[in-house]
Amino acid sequence: MKEFSEMTIKEFHQGLKEKKFSAQEAAEFYFKKIEEKNAELNAYLEVFDDALAAAEEVDKEISQGKELGMLSGVPLAIKDNILIEGKICSAASKMLENYRAVYDASVIKKLRAEGAVFLGRTNMDEFAMGSSTENSAFGPTKNPYNASRVPGGSSGGSAAAVAADMALGALGSDTGGSIRQPAGFCGVVGLKPTYGAVSRYGLIAMASSLDQIGPLAKSVEDAEIIFKAIAGRDEMDSTSVGLPSDNPSVEGKLNVGLLEYDKEGVDESVSEAMERAAKILEAAGHKIKKISLDSLRYSLACYYIIMPAEVSSNLARFDGIRYGLHREGEDFIGDYMETRSFGFGREVKRRIMLGTYVLSAGYYDEYYGRAQKVRDLIKSDFHNAFKDVDALLLPTSPTPAFAIGERTDDPLKMYLSDIFTVSANLAGLPAISLPAGKDKEGMPLAIQLMAPHFREDILFFLGKKIEESLR
Repeated sequence: MKEFSEMTIKEFHQGLKEKKFSAQEAAEFYFKKIEEKNAELNAYLEVFDDALAAAEEVDKEISQGKELGMLSGVPLAIKDNILIEGKICSAASKMLENYRAVYDASVIKKLRAEGAVFLGRTNMDEFAMGSSTENSAFGPTKNPYNASRVPGGSSGGSAAAVAADMALGALGSDTGGSIRQPAGFCGVVGLKPTYGAVSRYGLIAMASSLDQIGPLAKSVEDAEIIFKAIAGRDEMDSTSVGLPSDNPSVEGKLNVGLLEYDKEGVDESVSEAMERAAKILEAAGHKIKKISLDSLRYSLACYYIIMPAEVSSNLARFDGIRYGLHREGEDFIGDYMETRSFGFGREVKRRIMLGTYVLSAGYYDEYYGRAQKVRDLIKSDFHNAFKDVDALLLPTSPTPAFAIGERTDDPLKMYLSDIFTVSANLAGLPAISLPAGKDKEGMPLAIQLMAPHFREDILFFLGKKIEESLR
């Protein structure tokens, strides 16, 4: 029998069904891996003590001959901004260090119904603000391939947990690349679904028009299985919609747009990975066509106006009065100032101040209003591009994982990590990051595919072709 860490979700499901092992044995295996590796990597902030009981419940159902869901007994890691009833959900911030969720997020309800086992909550950049998981109030997460490098962010804990065999799969959230970039840095698959394909109910909001929950997994098929389990309309989230049932089936040869980009600042190994992926698709009979999207040069600037504006609004609720951290000041305003000064880290404060500024009187139209117009332009450019091609191929990040501490004092350099990912969030498009080999130092490389709205099936179809050839 394969080790649990070598199994796909389908293989795990089949083995469990045939009673080759128990769900408890699987959970114990992953707990042992966490015990061995987490002290160094800091991927998990907490391991759940009721995970074994949940696994035991799955084993009971098997013994009673009940039908198993595809995710029954599958050990998953959950990012620390997704609510699980009764569990602390801190968003890696002192502000919510002791906050216990009073309800399950919709994605958690769906995974519970499937019988998934939640191993614990994973580290992240505070309130999902960062590209390296160095902004956590509880210390940085380290890359499983090299502990002196970052795992990416903000879902760095989830990516590291999957890459280091401390979970079979995981959930993360993606506001500007926070699933895809850490997936790329850690050599796993990361999917940002179409905006609205997965309910955000129970996700601690960062920027509501950009946030999306999605899976991190070891293979494209595993990511697809988790995505299908959590997708769909939810009455608790008015932005969520049911997946279309009338999409044409994906088969035969597709047109893939190879995005032309400025190679300055892009590592040579990343460009080589792109060329390899394009050749793989071409060899499989797909037509590669070079595509230029002029508006994309503005996407990072546009993102770093819209996102902080929404951050400023969403984080106003953390006032030290209703829930979470409370610090005493000289008066009511003093309480507010003390709580927010102590409870928020540097990057969160930076983005709140940026967002408050671009929304302020006299600057709203000049910054926020103009950024929304640019966003519309970006959406329009993508819409026109997808009239000619079925998907776009582009890098996930300009470089492989960088060193811990390398960019913490240079916010602009850190923000540039998101240059290839933010456009999918601005346009609400689905995008997937795929492992694409390693550089000379043995660090994972990644490429990214984007598709039209609700065409995750195209991403899975092409992703599997690339995956098969690079295995």
